[in-house]
Amino acid sequence: RKKIVTTSDNFPTDIYTVEGLQQLLGTERCELVLVDEQDIETALGDEVAVLLLTQVNFRTGRVLDIRKLTALAQAKGILTVWDLAHSAGALPVNADVNQVDFAVGCTYKYLNGGPGAPAFIYVAQRHQARYQQPLSGWMGHANPFSFNHHYEPAAGPKQNLSGTPAVISMSVLHAALEVWDDVNIAAIREKSLALSEFFLAAISALGLDSELVCVSPSIPESRGSQLAFQHPHSYAICQAWIDCGVIADFRAPDLLRVGFAPLYLSFADIWVACEKLAQVMRSQAYLAEQYQQRQAVT
Repeated sequence: RKKIVTTSDNFPTDIYTVEGLQQLLGTERCELVLVDEQDIETALGDEVAVLLLTQVNFRTGRVLDIRKLTALAQAKGILTVWDLAHSAGALPVNADVNQVDFAVGCTYKYLNGGPGAPAFIYVAQRHQARYQQPLSGWMGHANPFSFNHHYEPAAGPKQNLSGTPAVISMSVLHAALEVWDDVNIAAIREKSLALSEFFLAAISALGLDSELVCVSPSIPESRGSQLAFQHPHSYAICQAWIDCGVIADFRAPDLLRVGFAPLYLSFADIWVACEKLAQVMRSQAYLAEQYQQRQAVT
């Protein structure tokens, strides 16, 4: 088996990683296959080694069925790797219950670790005895301070600590995660969906729904904790909205993306944000020259 299947609209970094592996090994040993989300199941053939998917689409917010797709892949001898960057802290994942093989993700979004926060990796317990991480760095050694010139990997997922941890970032993340000690993720998910539904109702009440076209799934349970809206001036709208004190973001080519952090955002916050968006749209403030200049970070 040599094929790694992922979606053509997966987060680019995931695709870049496989492209790098393909370049290193050659297409005769590693072949990247890009498919549309609706074609994932039909792409699971005998030559597929790995199914690499992101649970929540970073543009539209569409949620893939992690349990169903994992089971379908494994029934054909395919390993699954799930990107949970837009899932952790926003919706229940249950990697163990869903029999996921491997997963990765970040902690700077809904887990509130901040920019540069550490990533995380999940390795199913059934794989840990024979799992081998290819980046054999010193902190992944079974006894790193022996300074042995022969690499001996630590048992289990600890071997993924290939380099020295960013201690300050880890400390910030530790404090951020303490907030979650008594929080029920099911309650977080319930509030997340309620906030996004309220946002949609608010922009409709303000007369913005015809100008800002929502491309996220209309069924609340089919999306993550975000909404995406299509508009030809979405980048400029986003920048003007930020200047009003509301932090949204832009996703190429023409999407205004709004994220909902249920842990601390209120319904009053959402209404104020929508009122400011209405001001930006009605005044066409986004047409100002200062909002036409594309910055490196969007």
